[in-house]
Amino acid sequence: MKSTIEELGPTRVRMAIEVPWGDLDHAFGEVYKELGKQVRVPGFRPGKVPNRVLDQRVGRPVVLEQVVQHAVPEVYSEVVRENQVRVLGQPDIEVTRLDDNDTLAFTAEVDVAPQLELPALDGLAVTVDDVEVTDEEIDKQVDVMRERFGMLTGVERPAQDGDFVSIDLEAKLNGEVLEDGSTTGMSYEVGSGNLMEGLDDAVRGLSADESTTFGTALLSGPNAGQDAEVTVTARSVKTKELPELDDEFAQTASEFDTLAELREDVRTRLARTKTLSQGAQARDKIVEHLLEVVEVPMPETLVEREIEWRNRAFEQELQQAGMDWDSFLQMSGGQSREEYDAEQRTNVEQAVKTQFILDAIADAREVTVDNEDLSAQIMAQAQRSRMSPEQYAQQLQQGGNIAEFVADVRRTKTLARLLEEATITDASGNVVDLEALRPQTVRPAQPAADETPADDAEDAGAATDEVADAVADDQAGDDVKA
Repeated sequence: MKSTIEELGPTRVRMAIEVPWGDLDHAFGEVYKELGKQVRVPGFRPGKVPNRVLDQRVGRPVVLEQVVQHAVPEVYSEVVRENQVRVLGQPDIEVTRLDDNDTLAFTAEVDVAPQLELPALDGLAVTVDDVEVTDEEIDKQVDVMRERFGMLTGVERPAQDGDFVSIDLEAKLNGEVLEDGSTTGMSYEVGSGNLMEGLDDAVRGLSADESTTFGTALLSGPNAGQDAEVTVTARSVKTKELPELDDEFAQTASEFDTLAELREDVRTRLARTKTLSQGAQARDKIVEHLLEVVEVPMPETLVEREIEWRNRAFEQELQQAGMDWDSFLQMSGGQSREEYDAEQRTNVEQAVKTQFILDAIADAREVTVDNEDLSAQIMAQAQRSRMSPEQYAQQLQQGGNIAEFVADVRRTKTLARLLEEATITDASGNVVDLEALRPQTVRPAQPAADETPADDAEDAGAATDEVADAVADDQAGDDVKA
């Protein structure tokens, strides 16, 4: 077999491949085997029809066409492996020569990962925000806790902002009541603005058993975007009485004896959150720096495919929510579809460039992914998805996402190393302690009576083995995945 690879651009190549007839024996064997099961010839048992008879029966051109369909993917994958070509997506195949009993020749054009020129990455330095917790921030957190312990009390007066009203809603379109736009006994906080436009103005000032009607645009359902007439009836008006901020409240809402101790605990937790956010900020700034200093050619086909996939997935989500693009864009602040598409393209291109850069750095530094890395990531993702490690691994396999999962783990590991090597200071010039930025070990959910934390560890180990085996099978197989 002979092959040449021609660069059509920084992210696309054309492979010209010639296959001697003798190398097609395996493909011919598979084709004749399948045809022998399908074709019935008098005088011959199924599966025992001679090849020359099958040629006559179905026609030699049909046989050759099926041989090509069997052979081309296998040969293409072999050339990709031997030349270590990092392909992106499926190739465009063109058979250029098919001489019976002589040669099969074809070309394959495919997008490939670009070869990047990396700058020196020693001495990376980034500046992050100071960790500063203000009294106002503490007050806000304590107020949230206070809200949880508030008591609703009925009042004999018109509703005002902050009150909770029990309301009935009846929406009509062209005089007909809409079942999906009507409800009874709904609890609503006046002034929250989280249900439908115009509702707050309508409810504000209503007393119990009073009604009013207003017009509003429907946001979801088959009639989304159309103006409906909505009648709202207030059934009751209640105000929320909050507990006094004192030591008694601290004892009720927490394990602390005094309000001062509670506020100090809130300060500590806010500082911890901000300290962790320094790590995320440092990570993002390193990525921004890499995007600025590394030139990354973009494979447009890959970008278009990713945008198309995202749009298709999002359209399904909109349909499930009973919405369309117009209603979504209206809810998004009146953004136009052109603006949305431009923003999405920028995000996709940034994501693709980041992946290419981290892959190139991982290659240069020979970063590898071991079972410990896989196990930690499987455990973390499984806990976020509220499933067992084995279930998460099976989901990866069934979705054909194992190769990309392993690649993401490798990129995360590479970025973590860059973060460890970087000099990180806050706005005041203080060096940020990386150890303080490391996320604390995620504790598994409370185990069932017949489970122990060790069960999760064993599941993670088994799941890791399954993923590792699947990766090995994928690398040894004939199919090449983007």
